[in-house]
Amino acid sequence: MPQIHRILEVCLDSVDSAVTAASHSADRVELCGNLVEGGTTPSAGAVRLARSLLPRSTLVHVMIRPRGGDFAYTDIEFEVMKSDIAHAKEAGADGVVFGLLRPDGTIDVERTTEIVRLAKPMNVTFHRAFDVSSDPFKALEDITSIGGIERILTSGQEESVLEGLPLIKDLIRRAGNRIVILPGGGISPRNVERIVSELQPVHDEVNPGKPLEIHAALQGEVESVMKFRNPYVYMGVAIKTPEYSLIYTDGNQVKDVMGKLHKSG
Repeated sequence: MPQIHRILEVCLDSVDSAVTAASHSADRVELCGNLVEGGTTPSAGAVRLARSLLPRSTLVHVMIRPRGGDFAYTDIEFEVMKSDIAHAKEAGADGVVFGLLRPDGTIDVERTTEIVRLAKPMNVTFHRAFDVSSDPFKALEDITSIGGIERILTSGQEESVLEGLPLIKDLIRRAGNRIVILPGGGISPRNVERIVSELQPVHDEVNPGKPLEIHAALQGEVESVMKFRNPYVYMGVAIKTPEYSLIYTDGNQVKDVMGKLHKSG
């Protein structure tokens, strides 16, 4: 049987991880800062270096999120987002990833429209702010009505894609060929084949000939190189992550998932 092409986007928060993902043939990286907070805007230096080090065949999409927490931003935070998009464009990013909501949980159409206009000609993804919107079907229509947004990243408004599969399937059908529904959240080498087997037939109904896209973090722990360690000082917040255990993209997991995505259907 012919090999099926699917697209893997790896979510990560360092240039080292981006290089690892690219070296294991990831199609695209979503470059963030601070994944412990769900991902925030990476530094301008990280964006520039990632784009210069990665092959052009690996697209670099940049998270635009000025802080952790909700997606109803102040006027100043919105100005920061616009400035960060300009920096991402200048650094050669292929796309940006963002999401804006109103306090009532609906899509902030006016601000989103402005951001899309500023971002072009870069590719645009509306991120998992979608998953905390008050009505996913209205949110889908609002996002597609804006124009210029290529995809919506979603776990199906659940903790993970596995739990959100019913809604994701419905969203794929409703979206048709207007916008890509990008499943993301809790996808791993253990469950990716099950997820693809559920989504591929629905995807093919409405987007025949187009590749199914998958978003995953695929992280692993790496021990810090620090030999001297002061046990009395911690640089993080009250809920402590290990100070001397670092999180990077796990190349073996990327390789495993890529193999499972691209095997014969």
